[in-house]
Amino acid sequence: MLKGLGGLGDMSKMMKAAQEMQTKMAEMQESLDSIEVVGESGAGLVKATATAKGELTGLDIDPKIFDPNEKEVVEDLILAAIKDAQVKASERSSEEMQKITEELGLPAGMANPFGG
Repeated sequence: MLKGLGGLGDMSKMMKAAQEMQTKMAEMQESLDSIEVVGESGAGLVKATATAKGELTGLDIDPKIFDPNEKEVVEDLILAAIKDAQVKASERSSEEMQKITEELGLPAGMANPFGG
């Protein structure tokens, strides 16, 4: 008589799974603000710290590199450290996303349908 109700049960499960995914994605996005990565250049002479979202939060420069004749080298080292931090932030963000998709049993590499 009520054959259509079986489909409603499946829809309810899908809605619950979607809500769970949305919650986990929001939690992950929040956690990316507190995860820090450090990019380096010049064998550690310049270090750039960033959140896993890629926001630069700190820069540590060894005073040994400050030579007025080497201004371009110093600038290059700073840029390289920042770029390294950004790459590491992107990698860490991807790792966190992979953890969420694995927890939810989703296929690897599935894009966030909630726009996160």
